[in-house]
Amino acid sequence: MVTDQLVIVRGGGDIATGTIRTLRRAGFPVLILESAHPSAIRRTVALSEAVYEGSATVEDVSVMLAHNLDEAEYLLFQDGIAMLVDPDGAAIRDIIHSGEKYAEWDTGLTTLEGGGRHLFLTCVVDAILAKKNLGTTKDMAPLVIALGPGFTAGRDCDVVIETMRGHSLGRAIMEGEALPNTGTPGLIAGHAQDRVIHSPAAGIVKTCAAIGDIVEEGQVIASIMPEGSSSGQGEVGVPVRAGFTGLLRGLIRDGYPVPEGFKIADIDPRTSEHDNCFRISDKARAIGGAVLTELIHFAAQQNFDE
Repeated sequence: MVTDQLVIVRGGGDIATGTIRTLRRAGFPVLILESAHPSAIRRTVALSEAVYEGSATVEDVSVMLAHNLDEAEYLLFQDGIAMLVDPDGAAIRDIIHSGEKYAEWDTGLTTLEGGGRHLFLTCVVDAILAKKNLGTTKDMAPLVIALGPGFTAGRDCDVVIETMRGHSLGRAIMEGEALPNTGTPGLIAGHAQDRVIHSPAAGIVKTCAAIGDIVEEGQVIASIMPEGSSSGQGEVGVPVRAGFTGLLRGLIRDGYPVPEGFKIADIDPRTSEHDNCFRISDKARAIGGAVLTELIHFAAQQNFDE
């Protein structure tokens, strides 16, 4: 941990993970706040898997799940990173001292080298990508950054980062909003809408393929089982089939309950890109770089003003 400027990231999905890794590489301590049941598709590059497994590693960044703020505090000073199940951002309110813009967080630990160290909540990043604001406010930290549509810079946050692929990807927006969600995935090798697979029915996902598999057009990659069913009793679920031959880049967690139409899988037509299943995407890296740039710019302005 190079700096005492704490960054809290709301969300730990694949795009959020790109930002988290960038911040950690730059030396910022990061506290990740996740939901109790993350629905990441690209699970092999999403630190949110720590909610289920207790820990997760993506590339060179590992995180452990803390059970409370005290545990998170310990992990932050030991590893520089921690995760809490906190979908509402309650930890942000707990850390902020009433009436203070910069929240000083005394570790209360004396067993660590140089005991009595402090963290200062400097930035909150909303990386949930819900396409709507789930409770992030501009007064949560000295700098509040939001990713993608659903936020207005200057009202909900200080900066919005563009998340749509294209010329403006990663652009910092100081006033206004990001481009609206089109509902159409980016075009890859002639495939766009059919790259993403949605649940054909409501129920429990029973997977029969794995991320990194080459799947054939029409192949069943999962079944949607009725709620309360047992796969060992011969029930037949609604099959989920691959729309074309490609690389299964994302697949929701086995046993996840989904409504009809819920995004559950992602196929890449480039079958030679197997390693990409386990690497942070170019899009996530670009967004992470944009967040880091805004954070460094903010810190530089604070130093200049002083």
